[in-house]
Amino acid sequence: MIFDVIVVGPLGVNCFIMGCEQTNQALVVDPGGDADRILAKIQEYGLTVAGIINTHGHFDHVGGNRQMIEASGAPLWIHSADAPMLSRVAQVSSMYGLSGENSPDADRFLTDGTFISFGNCSVKVIHTPGHTPGGCCLYIEPEQTIITGDTLFADGVGRTDLPGGSHDQLVMSIKTRLFVLPDQVVAWPGHGPSTTIGHEKRHNPYLD
Repeated sequence: MIFDVIVVGPLGVNCFIMGCEQTNQALVVDPGGDADRILAKIQEYGLTVAGIINTHGHFDHVGGNRQMIEASGAPLWIHSADAPMLSRVAQVSSMYGLSGENSPDADRFLTDGTFISFGNCSVKVIHTPGHTPGGCCLYIEPEQTIITGDTLFADGVGRTDLPGGSHDQLVMSIKTRLFVLPDQVVAWPGHGPSTTIGHEKRHNPYLD
């Protein structure tokens, strides 16, 4: 499976491209900005976008949705609890002194425990509320890899002081949904470097 990470937008969001090498079908996760760069990388790999997924609805993770959708025609997935955020991207961006473009509405909703296929590959949706009500992680079990959005970082966790956030809920999500995975699973967060589930179990200072 093709798995590539592009850091996009003014807040340095990790955008993920996952591609099936047999069918050239791909998923794009969290196109937060710099859609031209994402599209160029997709073209470089010779992939066709089968779906666009937002791990959650914050403006820095969804800012490139419109351009990606217009270029690819691919459906957009987000959890229903975060879907209302898509129409407030420009408003929230301006609060941080940035410009942003509202996203089109979601075509489909992420549901805990379901699989999203792209060619012969698939990702499992794991709902992990806390950073936002609809925050989700994407587990690629054969690759022993999980995309954790802003739920879990290397030696950190997502902030919970924004509307809809809950620290207790976030900790519960991490401990009951992510820490049950094998220690060797590589976790790729929405910002910053990768880590492993085992490392975070033992060393994350926010989860003692």
